[in-house]
Amino acid sequence: MRKDSSENVSSITKGERTRDAILDRAARLATIEGLERLSIGGLADATKMSKSGLYAHFGSKEELQLETIDRAKEIFEREVIEPARAEPPGAGRLLALCDAFLSHVERKVFPGGCFFSAASVEVAGRRGRVHDTIAAFIVDWLALLKKTARDAQRNGELSPDVDPAQLAFELHALISSANNSWILTGNPAILKQARAAVRDRVGRVPA
Repeated sequence: MRKDSSENVSSITKGERTRDAILDRAARLATIEGLERLSIGGLADATKMSKSGLYAHFGSKEELQLETIDRAKEIFEREVIEPARAEPPGAGRLLALCDAFLSHVERKVFPGGCFFSAASVEVAGRRGRVHDTIAAFIVDWLALLKKTARDAQRNGELSPDVDPAQLAFELHALISSANNSWILTGNPAILKQARAAVRDRVGRVPA
């Protein structure tokens, strides 16, 4: 009996590893080909797996897309949000969030640039669960920037006249634009300019 249980756990672990590998590949592929073109058939070709094997993991194209978005969130959390938490709440963390965002773009964590920048443009005119999931992520990201700006304000690092929501919007717009320009041109000066612009924008609102 214990042997059967052990074999079952081993099987589940192997299945989870396979699923993780599929989703990692899907998240990277989506930044190049788009979420809409992310199909079970296309992913089967990319991963050298059978369609039936992939169907065993994902019952539909939409489920594949949604789970790919969830994996992209996990990667973004690991690559952007977690490193910034090393800084105490306030202006330092706000700068660290923006720098980590630009760093994950520069290191090509996703080969087509920020997953969510690309997906936002792609799904903007659509409706449904995929659209809503991407939109919710952007809302949460802006809320994190806003909260961090508010923390800086409470620390006396930003003027009380500063609107944290406005500052969050401007920083998001700046780094998203840098992402798009860098992916298009590959010019490293763009990311350097973006980092300087972020520091300047935060530095222009001292207490």
